[in-house]
Amino acid sequence: MAVKKSELYSTLWKCCDELRGGMDASQYKDYVLVILFVKYISDK
Repeated sequence: MAVKKSELYSTLWKCCDELRGGMDASQYKDYVLVILFVKYISDK
């Protein structure tokens, strides 16, 4: 079964909100950027 792009976006957004909790968005972005960087490096 294919997942619609809007459903995927909505689910990812909800997950990010849960992970962030009470943390400020400016602090949370630092963690996300590190995770994306590690993923980028590991894919090479």
